[in-house]
Amino acid sequence: MKDLNIYMCGVGGQGIGLLAEAMLRACHKAGYDVKGVDTHGLAQRGGTVISHLRIGKKIHTPLIPSGKANIVIALERLEGARAASEMLIEGGKVIFYDAQYQTIGNRLGKFKYPTLDELEKSVKAKKGESVRVFEEELSDPRMQNIVIIKKMIELEWIPGLSVKIVSEALAELMHVKTLEKNLELIKQ
Repeated sequence: MKDLNIYMCGVGGQGIGLLAEAMLRACHKAGYDVKGVDTHGLAQRGGTVISHLRIGKKIHTPLIPSGKANIVIALERLEGARAASEMLIEGGKVIFYDAQYQTIGNRLGKFKYPTLDELEKSVKAKKGESVRVFEEELSDPRMQNIVIIKKMIELEWIPGLSVKIVSEALAELMHVKTLEKNLELIKQ
């Protein structure tokens, strides 16, 4: 597999940190050389949270340059639209959980909240592919990150990423009861 840049984004409290760490560990367990870094900013106050994950043998920095993300994983529509426009490489892929959380910038009127159509148009403008994810019956909104990982496994955008490998990574990160709920969701 060629080098792969995965840009993950959402709003503080949605679970981007867990998503990023689980993806990093799972990709490492799948045999890839990985580098990752989180940028939290105002995460605790409802601000944007961003994580970078880079896969490749000759990658020297974990930060993904603007316009070079092969895959954008977003846990929220506004952050997904922003990432598609600023970070996505031409021909890249976006997977987003269609949740609507109002970031501080949105509440202050700095950003117009995008429609689903606007997000998809921004991806198409880069000749990319977008996948909308939404789980109607999700018992806990903090499990959106697991729903996204499950869909990533199904899409096979990262060869070798499997339920077994992701389950092992999650087992290193969660307490027993939380792990059981998340594993039940990922194995459905």
